[in-house]
Amino acid sequence: MSPMKEKNVTIIFKEFVFVGLTNNPLLQIVLIVVFLAFYTATLVGNLGMVALIRASPCLHTPMYFFLGNLSLLDACFSSVVAPQTLVNLLSHKKAISLTRCALQMYFVIGLGSTECFLLAAMAYDRYVAICKPLLYPVRMCPRVCILLVVGSYVLGLLHSLLHTVFTFRLSFCQSNKIKHVYCDITALLSLSCSDTNINELLIFYEAGLVEVTTILSVVVSYMYILTNIVRITSSAGRVKAFSTCTSHLTAVTIFHGAILILHFRPNSSSGSFVQDVSDKILAVFYTIVIPLLNPLIYSLRNKEVKDALGGIQRKVCDKMNG
Repeated sequence: MSPMKEKNVTIIFKEFVFVGLTNNPLLQIVLIVVFLAFYTATLVGNLGMVALIRASPCLHTPMYFFLGNLSLLDACFSSVVAPQTLVNLLSHKKAISLTRCALQMYFVIGLGSTECFLLAAMAYDRYVAICKPLLYPVRMCPRVCILLVVGSYVLGLLHSLLHTVFTFRLSFCQSNKIKHVYCDITALLSLSCSDTNINELLIFYEAGLVEVTTILSVVVSYMYILTNIVRITSSAGRVKAFSTCTSHLTAVTIFHGAILILHFRPNSSSGSFVQDVSDKILAVFYTIVIPLLNPLIYSLRNKEVKDALGGIQRKVCDKMNG
């Protein structure tokens, strides 16, 4: 790519401008209301799940320790994108500085990657609980659970640091208009006038390795789980064993499905209007809608969470009446 020049001087942009979802004022108001509602519900749902797990002794188990961390992670993940999106809808100049853009990309990739590793750790937890129940207290002791969560964050943030450093060492001089709702790595690479071959190889191989590894971890865990479940003689026992996994499987399918569609699909129509619109819609779903779905999935399909919530409600009612 040749750099953009004006009077033989290369223009290096120091800020980016989001193209946004729409310039229609009426539609912008509608989107503001919708996004604010989703973001508020995401914070209430996820932080409420964290508070419920901390307040309910019956939920002080490894599975809910991971779920509490997943909920906190989702609240942070959505907060990286949603406020900036709302500001962009409200403001005329939808600009973001180079530093803020780098930070946003770092946390989007970092927290998203951390969730991949955390979901894999949750699959391992279900494997041990169902396939090695006698060893469960030892293999999933508090120290191991903490190490798995910390390891998920370390791997996710290091993965993100690699991509952020290699992306922002580039020169951005083709344009400063990001055709996205946040600082997405592929959208930024398209604006660079530097050689992006290394970045593209990193996305394909290194990011692909993270995705394949975490998905395979989940698949292998559930292969052992299903093998163990079919050996259970009673149908009630099989249903009970599998019911502890359905919420996690649903969350994994939705989350990884969105990643694969957003970042690893064929790009033959790259740059087309249809793909630009679909990228923005998928990005909104990935960063704002999915974090809202997780607490709903785990609360609506989980008897222990419902019982704990009912117990909290009864205690509140008793205090109010007493």
